Amino acid sequence: MIKFTHEHIWIQPDQDDPSVMTVGITPHAQDALGDVVFVDLPAVGKHFEANEVAGVVESVKAASDLFMPVAGEIVAVNETLRADPALANSDPFGAGWFFKVRTQQPQALDALMDEASYAAFAS
Repeated sequence: MIKFTHEHIWIQPDQDDPSVMTVGITPHAQDALGDVVFVDLPAVGKHFEANEVAGVVESVKAASDLFMPVAGEIVAVNETLRADPALANSDPFGAGWFFKVRTQQPQALDALMDEASYAAFAS
């Protein structure tokens, strides 16, 4: 079950541990940004509140803040993306993920958009 924010962030709970969620930017976001050339990812172990800036995505066009979709602790970052930021463009839902967060509030996903709602919002 993938969910979306108004800031064009996607979040998906891990199948084995639903308190751990993978986060990335949507195809709409990467289309708007253009070619991603740099990502500033948060430190593992750092705690963020929902809607707090957790990183930055820079492209040939602009820089954009990455807002946390839920409160939680960063448990992993995509080092491959740091080395090859273009993965955010070529595979935003796969190899282009940004970080994983462990949340104590998985019900916070209920407030986010599902795929149909996001598609209507982004169009």
